[in-house]
Amino acid sequence: MSNPVDLVEVWRGDLLESVHQGHVVVCDAGGQVVQAWGDPAALIYPRSSCKMVQALPLIESGAAAAYGLTPRHLALACASHQGAAIHTEPVTAWLEHLGLDEDALRCGPQIPDDRPAREALIKTDSSPCQIHNNCSGKHAGFLTLSKHLNGAADYDLIDHPVQVAVKSAFEEVTGEDSPLWARDGCSAPNHACTLQGLARSMSFFASAQDRQDTRSKAAVSLVDAMVAHPDLVAGDKRACTELMQAMEGRVAIKTGAEGVFVAIIPEKKLGVALKVTDGTTRASNAAIAAVLVKLGVLDPAHPATQRHMTPPITNRRGFVTGVLRPSAALN
Repeated sequence: MSNPVDLVEVWRGDLLESVHQGHVVVCDAGGQVVQAWGDPAALIYPRSSCKMVQALPLIESGAAAAYGLTPRHLALACASHQGAAIHTEPVTAWLEHLGLDEDALRCGPQIPDDRPAREALIKTDSSPCQIHNNCSGKHAGFLTLSKHLNGAADYDLIDHPVQVAVKSAFEEVTGEDSPLWARDGCSAPNHACTLQGLARSMSFFASAQDRQDTRSKAAVSLVDAMVAHPDLVAGDKRACTELMQAMEGRVAIKTGAEGVFVAIIPEKKLGVALKVTDGTTRASNAAIAAVLVKLGVLDPAHPATQRHMTPPITNRRGFVTGVLRPSAALN
């Protein structure tokens, strides 16, 4: 990735100890760049930040309506959850509603990030299962679509009708032909695009309320589900959940692995995409908070903003030894 800019600084005392660099793009309703830091043409994998794009065919196909999916299901389809009971119980019920069980998933088992869930597994000497996987809601959505399309069991394969539909939606809303793909952490295909393409797709969601076509209505449903149920999208103390709660339903945001973050801002019809080049989550959390503050949709004084934008760095004895903060470019 060429020409990244400084996005987030790490200070220890009066010394700038480290710098996280990256790229940020803001697109308007027409998909045009209105603000950028770094290179809008940087090619990236969106990773989990594009789950709402991957969920479009679930609604467009009629599968969501056919199986009676609610906004809570749609929020889980867009989620990278932490495996808490509020996530695993509804995913389990969703699979049962489809006449399936955990074995139908293709995302792989994952130790839950939720501490009570993790400790419960330890205490009972149990192993994590695929429902604990942070992508199990997305995969339940894939299974719903596959069942609706009478697809084969291996819905994660690139030539499966589910993934063909996902790629088509992805390329149409990004406005780009994806040049390559790779398996994501959950084994589903993840298609590369430019950072501008990813921001353009988010601006499609941000302006969808102004249109009445099937895809735009699906986009509105997904955004509404995310902002109505931010606790399902990520979980306790997670940036996605806390910052959406702080913005009180005005903005939908979604993180992705390796330092990716996106935002959908309907009131301004803006889409945001950013990538921290070293892949650090602490930096992408701080950067997205700074961008949202800069765009006037996140209160800089809100406790959640401060927790993620300017978190103190502490040592093992609890001493504050430094601080993470946005660079001058984002301030």
